Amino acid sequence: MQLIKQTVQRLVKKHGTNDPATIASQKGILILYEDFKCIWGYFNISRRIPMIHVNRNLDEHLQRFVIAHELGHRILHPKVNVPFLRANTFQSIDRIEREANQFAVELLIPDSVLYEYRHTGLTIGEAAAAYGVPEEVAHLKKFQ
Repeated sequence: MQLIKQTVQRLVKKHGTNDPATIASQKGILILYEDFKCIWGYFNISRRIPMIHVNRNLDEHLQRFVIAHELGHRILHPKVNVPFLRANTFQSIDRIEREANQFAVELLIPDSVLYEYRHTGLTIGEAAAAYGVPEEVAHLKKFQ
């Protein structure tokens, strides 16, 4: 878990931002907004072009989370094909998805935000909502 936080911190320092779309662009990852019925998004590589596919029907905050999550897959699991594993094996993908969620949470809610509001009574859930992170994954934020 600490490794993910350190990976995010290095990434933010290198790119000068915690905006997942900007980081993806700087890393040469194409972001495509598409109509999906049942999924939020996915990552794939086609003809050596890395792509994040995002459901255009989601609100802007959730789209940002999806981009951060899929960027997490690209950085943390570059050789793992989650859709293939899900469709063709019995291998559990829970750990992989949890790590991508933690990556997104760490990217979208910097420690500096929590530090700034530490005496206000702001809960992690409220901070998550303010930064477009689904409440269901807010508990993955590790504050130092």
